[in-house]
Amino acid sequence: MTNDVRKLREDRALSQGDLAKDLGVSRQTVNAIETGRYLPSLPLALAIGRYFEKPVEEVFHDDDKN
Repeated sequence: MTNDVRKLREDRALSQGDLAKDLGVSRQTVNAIETGRYLPSLPLALAIGRYFEKPVEEVFHDDDKN
């Protein structure tokens, strides 16, 4: 699974720390999501989508989808 979290964050000129604070998670969690080392829980994925005003499907992409 890939995601556009880094691009969306950078488009808003936010640091990982800024985004983490707004989402109520650690900067390390944001970094791990952006690099694909961690898949967020459904509630966190939904919160990220709401934060960027995008459906979850536009933020997170299933690479195995045919």
